[in-house]
Amino acid sequence: MAHRVLLDVDTGVDDALAVLFAVAHPDIELVGITCVAGNTSLENVVANTLTVLDIAGAPELPVAAGALRPLIEPPRASHVHGTDGLGDLGLPVSTRVPDARHAVDLARDLLLASDHPVTIVALAPQTNLALLLRLHPEVAPKIERILFMGGSASGGNATAVAEFNVWHDPEAAAVVLSSGVPAFMYGLDVFNQVTIDEPAARALLASSSASERLAGALLHFQMADPESDDATDPAAFGGHIGDAGALCALVDPDALRVERHPVRVELGGESRGQTVVDRRRRVGEDTVHAGGGSAAHPIDVALDVDVERFARLFLETISRLP
Repeated sequence: MAHRVLLDVDTGVDDALAVLFAVAHPDIELVGITCVAGNTSLENVVANTLTVLDIAGAPELPVAAGALRPLIEPPRASHVHGTDGLGDLGLPVSTRVPDARHAVDLARDLLLASDHPVTIVALAPQTNLALLLRLHPEVAPKIERILFMGGSASGGNATAVAEFNVWHDPEAAAVVLSSGVPAFMYGLDVFNQVTIDEPAARALLASSSASERLAGALLHFQMADPESDDATDPAAFGGHIGDAGALCALVDPDALRVERHPVRVELGGESRGQTVVDRRRRVGEDTVHAGGGSAAHPIDVALDVDVERFARLFLETISRLP
């Protein structure tokens, strides 16, 4: 049976790669897409998502706008995806019409109407999901699990210790982790590993497929160093598939090393937004003497990945698109 998937996105460069993958893979039944501000403004996120669906030749799908900003923090879009969030590639504006419902209402309706459990693949700050689970806890039994791109068991990117999606709205991530819904963390430990080599990315750019050309352009833009004036510098190309790796994890979990650990989200101080992954094998002094660790929740954490296997899966999947 195909994975029934609800995507939650802040469609920038790597979310777009993930949308292409989700549309193309035969084991994914994409039921809808909810949008949240993050990589770019909510308006851009919705427009970008619809454009990518057009290029992928996707069937009509409900796409709804959600949270404009984090639960507490002010709005703050990332700077690394270009002014429009899609690398300023000048892509055509879609004629698709977004669903009139708020993303939270769309997610509730899709989940409650489904006769099979739905996997939520969250590639963005988790504001929509936190609102959904707080406002409509009755949907929880309908969610098979939440597979989220976010967090890290090592270092961060938004800060020295915090990954962007969790840092953007740490309260939302904390709500999701504490909800009791099974969760899987596809964090920076694996996110940063999976790349397409430059010859393969150049071949995508030369393809007769509009989807492959888009993927090639996104792979090239994604790895451009915004602080470098030398676009020919080999170090400026990395070809990361980014968020698309979370979809690879869904359909090919055996390519990952996954361990189950308690995870909590830091909500204050310089470590705000850090996902603290407790990999200890014995009870620590914090638990013995202070009852620590009560805010941590056991989830599955991806810690290593077969890079070549994921890269091959990504390219083979994208090749199915027009």
